[in-house]
Amino acid sequence: MNYIKGKIRNVIYQNRDNGYVVAVFRIKETNDPKMEEYVGKTATITGTFLDINSEETFILYGEATRHERFGFQYQVKSYEKESISSESALVEFLSSSLIKGCGEKTAEKIVEVLGMDAIEKIKSDEHALDVIPALSDAKKKTIRSSLIEYSDADDSLLKLKELGFSIPEATKIYKKYKEETKYIIESNLYVLTEIMDFNKIDSIYRTHHEEMDTVRLKACIVEAMKRLSNSNGDTYYKVEEIKDALKKEFGLILDEITFESITYALEEENKIVLEGENYYLAEYYDAEADITNNLYQLNASNTTPFYGFDEELAKLEEDNHVTYNEDQKSAIKKALENKITIISGGPGTGKTTIINAIVKLYIKMRDYSPMEVLANIALLAPTGRASKKMSTSTGLPAMTIHRFLKWNKDTNNFGVNEYHKAQENLIIVDEMSMIDVTLFDALLKGIKSNVQLILVGDVHQLPSVGPGLVLNDLIESDLFTFCPLEKIYRQSENSYIPYLALEIKNKDLAEDFISQKDDYNFLSVDAKYIKDMIKKICLMSKEKGLTEEDIQILAPMYKGENGIDNLNIILQELFNPKDAKKEEIRYGEVIFREGDKVLQLQNNPDCNVFNGDIGYIRKIIPRSNKNKDLIMIDFEGVKVEYNKEDLNQIKHAYAITIHKSQGSEFAHVILPITRNYYKMLYNKLIYTGVSRAKKSLVIIGEPNSFIMAVNNDYASSRKTMLKEKLMHKFLGIR
Repeated sequence: MNYIKGKIRNVIYQNRDNGYVVAVFRIKETNDPKMEEYVGKTATITGTFLDINSEETFILYGEATRHERFGFQYQVKSYEKESISSESALVEFLSSSLIKGCGEKTAEKIVEVLGMDAIEKIKSDEHALDVIPALSDAKKKTIRSSLIEYSDADDSLLKLKELGFSIPEATKIYKKYKEETKYIIESNLYVLTEIMDFNKIDSIYRTHHEEMDTVRLKACIVEAMKRLSNSNGDTYYKVEEIKDALKKEFGLILDEITFESITYALEEENKIVLEGENYYLAEYYDAEADITNNLYQLNASNTTPFYGFDEELAKLEEDNHVTYNEDQKSAIKKALENKITIISGGPGTGKTTIINAIVKLYIKMRDYSPMEVLANIALLAPTGRASKKMSTSTGLPAMTIHRFLKWNKDTNNFGVNEYHKAQENLIIVDEMSMIDVTLFDALLKGIKSNVQLILVGDVHQLPSVGPGLVLNDLIESDLFTFCPLEKIYRQSENSYIPYLALEIKNKDLAEDFISQKDDYNFLSVDAKYIKDMIKKICLMSKEKGLTEEDIQILAPMYKGENGIDNLNIILQELFNPKDAKKEEIRYGEVIFREGDKVLQLQNNPDCNVFNGDIGYIRKIIPRSNKNKDLIMIDFEGVKVEYNKEDLNQIKHAYAITIHKSQGSEFAHVILPITRNYYKMLYNKLIYTGVSRAKKSLVIIGEPNSFIMAVNNDYASSRKTMLKEKLMHKFLGIR
C-alpha cells in the first residue's frame, strides 16, 4: 500500500464535528513514485483525522490526486502514528505538548528509570512514577492521565479500524463516546446504532461473533420491532409479527424457547414490555402510559365558565366582519370553558378562523396586556409552515413543538420537560393528526397540569409518520370535549376542492369528478404522458406570471418514471435552468443551483428550520483555500448556511411527497395519479394531497387509478393501546 511519512506543518481547515482536515504536510519518506519529488518538501493533504498534532510523525496511506480547482493533493484513506523506536524519540514524545506536566528533564529521568516500556508501565500502574525523584503527586497524576487519554483515543481508533470501520466512521464514534468507546467495543457494539446504520454494525459484529450470539439476538429483536413501528405505525406487536420480521430482516429463525429467553432478558433490561400477548418497545409503552396519566391529571383540574360569551362573540363577529355557524360557536365556547378540547374538520370548515376567535376571546376574557399574552399563550404545530400559518392568522408568535420544548438535536432530549415545565396557561396545537405518541408524550410532560389544552386537526388526514394514532385514539375514547366541523364554506359558486376532499373521505365520488370547475381540473392522461403534461401546465402557468413559489407538485413516491426524483430533474430545468451566472454544486447524482427550491428533511431547531420547511438557495460560495463550500438557503426569511456534507438534509422541492406536504397549504397544487404508484394509492394519502390545495387543484392521470385510491383503506389500521389505556384510567374499563 502506498504511503507518505512525515509531520503536519500547518492546518488549513479542520471540521471539529466530523474530523475532516486540509493541511500542509512535510514529507520525510514515501514508497509512492508520484510522491518521490515531494520528499523533503510539503504537499497538501486531505482526510479524516481523530486528532492531529505537529509534534507527531504520521504514516498516511492514500493516493495522489489533482483537484480541478485546488490542484495537487494527497487524499488520505487511513493513517497510523509512527511507533516510538528510540530513547530520544520517547523523551521527545513525553516532553511534547501532548503530555501535560512533563518537561524535558522529567522525561529524561522517566526514560532512564523506567526504560523503553515506560508508557505501558505508567498506564498500568498508578504507582509507577513513585520511583521518579522530585516528582509531586499532582504531576504524577497529570502525566499519567495525559498518557491514558492520549493512548485511549489511539487504541480505540486502532480497534475500530481492525473491526472494519473506516477512519471517518471511527472518528465519528470516538468523538461521540470518548473513553466509553473501548467499553462499547468490548461489551456491546450495537450501542453504536444510536449514530450509525444498524446493518453496518450488524455486518461487522457477525464477522467476529456467532450468528446466534445472545448480544446479537437481543439487538436484532429490538431493531425488528423498531422497523415494524416505522413501517406500520404500530406501538405494539404480536409474537408472530416479530418472528416474521426477524426472518425477513436478518434471516433469523428462533424457536420458542430461545425467543422467550431473549425477550425475557430484554424485559429485565427495560428495553421491551410484555403486556398480555402484546410486545412493546419500552419507549412506546411508556409514552402511552404517560400520555394517559398526564391527560387524566389535566382533565381533573378546574374549568372556568365564560360569562357573557354570546355578547363578546357578537362583538368579535362585528369587528372581524365574520359570521360563525352554530358548530363553530359551540367549538369556540367549549374550547374556552374546558380543560381539554378536540376540534376536527376538513378543508374549508373554518379551523383557522376558530383558532383566531379562541385566542382573541381568551385574551379578552382575562384582560391580558401584550406582555401577558406572550407569557400565557403558546400556539404550536408540528411543522414550521403550519406554525407560520397560525402566526399569520392570529397575529401572535407561533412555533414548532420541538422548538417550544427546546429540543437538543445532539442528545435528542428536550430542555422543557417534567422537571422544567413551560409556564403558559393556554396551549393550542394545530395539525394534531401529524403528532406521534413520543412527541405528544414529550409535550404533555413539558406543560403544567392545570393548563387549557386545545387540539386542532383533521382526523381523516394521513396519520403521523412516527408510531401511534394519537388524534384518532383521543376522539375514539369519547372522554374529551369533541367538536367536529362539517359545514364547508365555498370560495366561489363553482369551487370544488373542499367538496372533493369530503367525497374522498366518504368514498362517494360525484359522477362528474372529472369535470372542470373554477378551482379544479382532472386531466385524463396515460402514465407515459404525465411528465409532459406537468411540464406543459407549468409552462402555461409561467406565462400567466406564476412561479415555482406558487405551484407545488405532490406525488406519492420518489422512484419511477413519474416519481419525485425524476420530476424534480425536469422541473429544475424548467424553473431554474443552468446559467453561467449561477453557481451550482454537485452532491452525489444531484445538482443544486442558486435559485433552486428545496425541502428541509430534518429538524434543526438551532437554526429554526424543521422537517418539511421549503426554502430557496440564494447563494453558493465555492470552496477556497481557507473555507469549504458554503450554501445559503432562505426559508421564508430564516437564512441558514450549509456545508457540502450537510446537503443530505435537503432535497429539491419542485415536487415533494404528500407526506412531506402535511401541515402546509399551497396556492396551486398539481397531483399526478397513476397505477404505477399502486403501493401508495390509498384514501388518506389522496385526501391529504387534495386538501393541501388552496386556490386550484389539477389532477393528472388515470381516472380508474384515482377511483381505486379513493376506495382503498390501506392506511386505516394501526395497532395502538392508547384508547384502551385512557378508558381504563378514566372509566375503569379494561
